[in-house]
Amino acid sequence: MKKITILGAGLSATSLINYLLERAEKYDWVIKLGDYDLDLAKSKVNGNPRGEAFQFDVTNEKLVSEIVSQSDIVVSMMPASFHHIIAKECVQHKKNMLTASYVSDAMKELNDKAIEAGVGLFNELGVDPGIDHMSAMRIIDNLRDNGNKLKAFFSFTGGLVAPEYDNNPWNYKFTWNPRNVVLAGQGISMFIRNGKYKYIPYQQLFRRIMTTSVEGYGDFEVYPNRDSLSYREIYGLQDIPTIFRGTMRRPGYTKAWNVFVQLGATDDTYTIEDSENMTYRDFINTFLPYENHTPVEVKIQHLLPELIDEEVMTKLVWLDLFSHKKVELKNATPAQILQKILEEKWQLDEGDKDMIVMQHRFEYTDSNDAKKAITSSMVMKGESLSNTAMAITVGLPLAIATKMVANGETKLTGVHTPVIPELYNPILDELATLGIEFTEKEESI
Repeated sequence: MKKITILGAGLSATSLINYLLERAEKYDWVIKLGDYDLDLAKSKVNGNPRGEAFQFDVTNEKLVSEIVSQSDIVVSMMPASFHHIIAKECVQHKKNMLTASYVSDAMKELNDKAIEAGVGLFNELGVDPGIDHMSAMRIIDNLRDNGNKLKAFFSFTGGLVAPEYDNNPWNYKFTWNPRNVVLAGQGISMFIRNGKYKYIPYQQLFRRIMTTSVEGYGDFEVYPNRDSLSYREIYGLQDIPTIFRGTMRRPGYTKAWNVFVQLGATDDTYTIEDSENMTYRDFINTFLPYENHTPVEVKIQHLLPELIDEEVMTKLVWLDLFSHKKVELKNATPAQILQKILEEKWQLDEGDKDMIVMQHRFEYTDSNDAKKAITSSMVMKGESLSNTAMAITVGLPLAIATKMVANGETKLTGVHTPVIPELYNPILDELATLGIEFTEKEESI
């Protein structure tokens, strides 16, 4: 009997938990689920005879060591900053570990010790990172194996509201951590286009967009992710002339969002005095010129004439930005205040469903020097507010990988991501049976 321990019972763990519990009897597993909120863990186990809920505190070093030592496999759904703590204990006690998060430097440092201990530390097994790696590498490897030369690689992902529930002028609702949305893009975005390196500062980011379309789902804007260049090494594309990764939004979103960026409303580095007594209108006015008798709506148009048009103003008014609602947040940063304003309007309503959209484009020359392209697209809709597309696409690839490790279908040791056929082929094949599959279109260019 294998003991699989899941640490963390939050929203993103739901599909993972359900998948493993549903197969626990067949494969003779016991699924132990730990969370700081014991009642939440119990609700996710839901009385399954193969499941056990327990209270877990990742800051309790003795408890972490004890739980890991009693497990055969550990799946960490903790915040990313805690993964390396759990990983160290897994190496110490010779237990395999899996996560959906990016490989941190602290995790990389455990590679040699993990190999010596004979255990695998599997990372980036969610949607992005995760499904993006797997779906891209399957095509990249196939193109290379057939003698093709890859010239350009584009990869886009978006977490959005499903079209049937898209009922606001922003065509957007929060489907994941709102704070990450507010702070998205800060820093420098790096990519390469036709052999030319591009470095896009934050204040220019939402002007520098691409466009694409997904059959059956219409048009999208794409703004650059922070670091596309590192994926050359990850995907073995060191000499590729063009590589670009980006985030998908509906048309019109980036221009309106750029208003907040240009104002400084997404800044998280300082606090605003007396913020709790401010109105939303006061908040916006803090970033505008002092013109005592000029309405805020007019001042913002004067300050940002290239951005404020009728469509953008409609979006801003809809958010109640110019209303006299109170901020009611003490010593808040601009980003925190903006997040509060957005959370009041961008929440998924009861009955809403979210949607994950992912698209890759591969441009290449074949053995006859003919120029061709493959566009590979995936759309996944959520089932409910408790089983969202985001949770499904994060949880299922991680669950499948956990099954593979538990059943001895992979015996890899050391630190790994799913960019090798031994991992991506079986995971993608099973995901397709669960409704997560890509459609491919090939064309001459």
